Amino acid sequence: MEAGGERFPKQRQVLILFILLGVAFAGWESRRYSVMEETMSGTLVANLAKDLGLGVGELAAREARVVSEDNEPRVQLDLQTGELILNEKLDREEMCGPTDPCVMRFQVLLKKPLGVFRAELVVRDINDHSPEFPEREMTLKILETSPPGTVFPLKTAQDLDVGNNNIQNYNISPNSHFHVSTRSWGDGRKYPELVLYKELDREEQAELRLTLTALDGGSPPRSGTTQVRILVLDVNDNAPEFAQTHYQVQVPENSPVGALIVKVSARDLDTGTNGEISYSFFYSSQEISTTFELSSISGEVRLIKKLDFETISSYELYIDASDGGGLSGKCSVSIEVLDVNDNSPELIISSLTSPIPENSPETEVALFRIRDRDSGDNGRMTCSIQDELPFLLKPSAENFYTLVTNGELDREIKAEYNITITVTDLGTPRLKTEHNITVLVSDVNDNAPAFTQASYTLRVRENNSPALHIGTVSATDTDAGANAQVTYSLLPPADPHVPLASLVSINADNGHLFALRSLDYEALRAFEFRVGAADRGSPPLSSQALVRVLVEDDNDNAPFVLYPLQNTSAPCTELLPRAAEPGYLVTKVVAVDGDAGQNAWLSYQLLKATEPGLFGVWAHNGEVRTARPLSERDAARHRLLVLVKDNGEPPLSASVTLHVLLVDGFSQPHLPPPEAEAEAAAAAPADPLTVYLVVALASVSSLFLFSVLVFVVVRLCGRGGAARAGRCSVPEGPFPGHLVDVSGTGTLSHSYQYQDISLPIVGHYGL
Repeated sequence: MEAGGERFPKQRQVLILFILLGVAFAGWESRRYSVMEETMSGTLVANLAKDLGLGVGELAAREARVVSEDNEPRVQLDLQTGELILNEKLDREEMCGPTDPCVMRFQVLLKKPLGVFRAELVVRDINDHSPEFPEREMTLKILETSPPGTVFPLKTAQDLDVGNNNIQNYNISPNSHFHVSTRSWGDGRKYPELVLYKELDREEQAELRLTLTALDGGSPPRSGTTQVRILVLDVNDNAPEFAQTHYQVQVPENSPVGALIVKVSARDLDTGTNGEISYSFFYSSQEISTTFELSSISGEVRLIKKLDFETISSYELYIDASDGGGLSGKCSVSIEVLDVNDNSPELIISSLTSPIPENSPETEVALFRIRDRDSGDNGRMTCSIQDELPFLLKPSAENFYTLVTNGELDREIKAEYNITITVTDLGTPRLKTEHNITVLVSDVNDNAPAFTQASYTLRVRENNSPALHIGTVSATDTDAGANAQVTYSLLPPADPHVPLASLVSINADNGHLFALRSLDYEALRAFEFRVGAADRGSPPLSSQALVRVLVEDDNDNAPFVLYPLQNTSAPCTELLPRAAEPGYLVTKVVAVDGDAGQNAWLSYQLLKATEPGLFGVWAHNGEVRTARPLSERDAARHRLLVLVKDNGEPPLSASVTLHVLLVDGFSQPHLPPPEAEAEAAAAAPADPLTVYLVVALASVSSLFLFSVLVFVVVRLCGRGGAARAGRCSVPEGPFPGHLVDVSGTGTLSHSYQYQDISLPIVGHYGL
């Protein structure tokens, strides 16, 4: 031990005491640990994993953390070993001042699953402060007539340590008149009293100087000294007396600086200087001397610093009244600080989870704690969030709350929530604190792509160019990110005979549809298929839409003449009796068109005739009829050129050549003229049966005429000799050059030269 006993051995300055108070509590019971102040940073305090019954690494898995009441990171938790370690060197006097024991409260939070364990760390005092007197010298005035046993109070020393390390004893330097008696206040603090054990004699010794020493109870003890100057006075037989020996005062903590706290009053029956009273603090700690001011003349105690109930809730003042003769009296003042609601509630977020998947069940969003440094109703709190939010607040432990979802969230309805947590105390006036947190909702692939239409109808003209864009299908997905990225595809057709893969293709990214080859209306007029839209989620979702493609006709087919056939080696001749009336049906040109619609609407036109004005062609049905009565001057052979034209754009046409032979004695059923037929058709109502009968009649008539024509041709061929064996032909000769076009121009690309047919007709053919 070093000389003077002022310092600890070096090895004892780093002494660590590890004390686990009590037994392991179940559930939420608090655990208490202990450590000496001034212990170095990094020192092990306890193994929390062992105390909590958790395995190695379980603290890390459950995301454990330490939260202290004052938010000061004085300790830290090693999640791998479970050891609680000091994060800094602790100073008990700085942390707790005169309060004993000095307790630092903290909680151990376990997140998965939620658990809160309360614990306390007691910081034990070491003797690192020496007693100090407020003054280097104190002066006492003592009457020489003071009898032995008279007690004179002395000013006390102050020691920042507590317990045994605080002041335990006072002594005074050796002398022949006084000794020191150590007394205790009600709160345990020690104060000295100077006791006279031998009468003084002013004439013998008017002044004494003594050394007063204060000793604490540390090991080794520390000490502090002050000089006591004693002036021996003449007789002053009345000491000051206070009106009250004890004053009790209540002061609101929000009292302004300079406010009058209390006024003490003492009186002295002596006169002159022996009756002049001055006031002073008999015992004054640093906290008291910096908070209150005492007027030595009036005895008024005023506030010189703002009070804080949360720091110190009460003060004890000891006041001395001394007269000019050296006599004094004392009193005590108890000051109770009244709490006012001057601290707003506090909210400390311990954990926050964002974003949250939209289809999650009840999920913990945030863990937080609230506190209010006030007391009573001023410190009681309520916690709430806005109404109509899909979230709930649940109390989880003392002043701890969890914010959880109230059912599943839907990102497509709302992707972000701004939540205001409001903490309100019950004081007057009420104070509140608001804390805003933002919770994002992350997307889950819970919406399939939706087509803008359930079915699409696309139109494309035939003979299109390959790779032609024929239309677009579109689908949207209300999800986000990859869950909303849509790809398109062709689905297998319901009809396996439809070669869909060779007809159309689809752009997987934008839904554009393309015709892969040229389409032919006459071969394929319509086809349908289904397209699928799938997102890129996991698992992907999809939907379907029906696409119907209609091929529109183009005028790419010219009319085709069915009757009379034009590809035979010998043309056939129509027979016409000379007795035929105007309107007589000579023959009917029958043609078809492979197109549709107006492209297949056919019209008939007589382009050229041997005898203009003798024949006419009905434009809509191709019937060739006589336009006037026949005469003997009319030639026996006639050639007619009939044009068949469709209604397309541009129109296409075909032509047919008719040969007509006038004969005598050839009888035919009487046919009404066209005007009569038109009047009859207008008068009779349209009836499907009538239409069928007309068609049947026309067919039978045509067959009959064809039979007659074949018969005549056979007879003519028989008369022609061996030169025409097996052939049916009408001798042709040059047409007269004066024949003209009877119907204007047509679509024929060359002119026709008509030849005269010289065929002698003798008598009538019997049919």
